[in-house]
Amino acid sequence: MTYTVRLLFDEEEKTFAVWCPALPGCWSQGTTEDQALQNIREAIADYLSVQKGNEPPQGSYERVVQVEKVA
Repeated sequence: MTYTVRLLFDEEEKTFAVWCPALPGCWSQGTTEDQALQNIREAIADYLSVQKGNEPPQGSYERVVQVEKVA
């Protein structure tokens, strides 16, 4: 399985932040780009292993609803 990740180099800290937009809260960092990419691979694997037990019940489905703001 492949995931798109985003990287950001922090000039002040001299580190790379990396996150996976498709997996909320899944992020990591590293002192080099290669290290950051390896760390996010591990973070994604850990994220998915935790999520495996939290899958929606079989037969369930999703709908999109609109909610009006109540003042």
